[in-house]
Amino acid sequence: MASLRLDLIARYLRPHRRTVLMGAGSLVVVNIFSVIIPLEVREVIDNLQESFEISEVLTQAIWIILLATIMGLARLLSRQLVFGVGRQVEVELRQRLFDHMLTQEPSWVQEIGSGEVISRATSDVENIRRLLGFTILSLTNTLLAYGFTLPAMFGIDPWLSLAAIALYPLMLGTVSLFGGRMVRQRKNQQKALSKLSELIQEDLSGISAIKIYGQESSEQNAFKARNKKYRDSAIDVARTASTLFPLLQGISSVSLLLLIALGSGQLEKGALSIGGLVALILYVERLVFPTALLGFTLNTFQVGQVSLERIEELLQRLPRIHNTNSPTILNEPINGRVEARELTIKYEGAKHNVLDNLNFTINPGELVAIVGPVGCGKTTLARAIARMVEVPAKQLFLDGYDVNNLLLEDLRKNVAVVPQEGYLFTTSLANNLRYGEPNASLKRVEDSAIQARLIEDIRGFPDGFQTLVGERGITLSGGQRQRTALGRAILVTSPILVLDDALASVDNETASQIISEIRRSKGRTIILISHQLSAAAACDRILVLENGRLIQQGHHNQLIQVEGTYRRMWEREKATEKMDSIL
Repeated sequence: MASLRLDLIARYLRPHRRTVLMGAGSLVVVNIFSVIIPLEVREVIDNLQESFEISEVLTQAIWIILLATIMGLARLLSRQLVFGVGRQVEVELRQRLFDHMLTQEPSWVQEIGSGEVISRATSDVENIRRLLGFTILSLTNTLLAYGFTLPAMFGIDPWLSLAAIALYPLMLGTVSLFGGRMVRQRKNQQKALSKLSELIQEDLSGISAIKIYGQESSEQNAFKARNKKYRDSAIDVARTASTLFPLLQGISSVSLLLLIALGSGQLEKGALSIGGLVALILYVERLVFPTALLGFTLNTFQVGQVSLERIEELLQRLPRIHNTNSPTILNEPINGRVEARELTIKYEGAKHNVLDNLNFTINPGELVAIVGPVGCGKTTLARAIARMVEVPAKQLFLDGYDVNNLLLEDLRKNVAVVPQEGYLFTTSLANNLRYGEPNASLKRVEDSAIQARLIEDIRGFPDGFQTLVGERGITLSGGQRQRTALGRAILVTSPILVLDDALASVDNETASQIISEIRRSKGRTIILISHQLSAAAACDRILVLENGRLIQQGHHNQLIQVEGTYRRMWEREKATEKMDSIL
């Protein structure tokens, strides 16, 4: 597994290998100068013991300042290059994830959970960015620092150098001990913040329900509890940090005192010059930061590897609904003929078929209603026609083409589905209506609004078509949201229009008017899925489903003449309407 992770890291870095190598080269320059500068300081100090020439001191000082400036510029360049690679990978990875998510079938989001997907696309991608930026930079810098600095220290005094860094393993152990705890605490803090944000988002979306049921105090208490949890998690992080850093500073100070104490003895013996002792002090301080950072770096490396696996798990998931290897390409729109041949669909884990051996044909330009009790498979059939669910081969055809062989892009250009809960975006009404065809003219947008019986509502809005639709269409009524989604589907002029209970929030008269408007588009096949049998009665034909099976079909006048499911549903609806009129 470890080699796999390294392979993944190499694969992510490979497109940016030139930049990474340039960053590594800059780090080499930094560490070379980090070794040279203390040696130059040693030489200056030792020379001062013999003679003091102001011109020579100034020359040496300028030289050291020049070296330090070059080193600083090289360090800045290395950070920009390596951190820039991490940022670039972050951008590319987010784009890949987003593109990949759009290829998945809609049910996938419900299976994995939108919160989990968002977590991987944000927190995990950030962890990978730290892995490929901060972690790579820190590990490389630590290796180079020890690789260049230790030989220079041993060249001055090997035993004194060993004594000076003897406490560094203790420093590393302390960081590892506290670093793991800090990582966990930061995760808890992030989770607490996410829960807090979720509650704010949920309450803003459901503010009407909160007001209606007078639950302001309940939501305030819930927010108070989550806010307190976030505060406690933040305090835990601060407490650990305030303990760790003084400990590291103490260990570093002890190491420095040990060097000075032992170095003083070497000075007395004449085995070490003052310049040499100062150089060793500079080298020891040079190694403090990368040593202390190593523990955090290793923790970040481990977290980043876990995130790599989680992201790869997402990217390697193949969509269940995808184009075949040799799809049929449509060069012109289809006529609108829909045919089912023993169509059978069963969801994973379900005991029974949702659709069971359906056989029917809907001719181009026909208006067909599909009715039946709740759970009979109407919505599944609507989604199957647009191939939003998995459809068995050679069971569902459009103009004689197996839907599985058509390009998904072609199929969905020819089939417009309007669900009961049409999703609206936070933008203007005009942009929501033209979502299927972003470049549609305002005239076409107006025509679609007229056909959807939405134009009078729009004229009543102060900003008309530029009225801003709130999140999920919250600023509109249920009927207005449905008619906006319907207008969007009408505008794309697909040969087949599937209305999946898309008129449930409008009255029967408005529903009839909408259907009449849509029928004016000659040649368009309309499949109306509805619980409103009065709307179904105006259709050319009615298909009646029950328990996933097609049990009746025919015109309204035919179906009410025979005892069966449709007649019972019709009588129940009429009785309900009569009761409503009395009340």
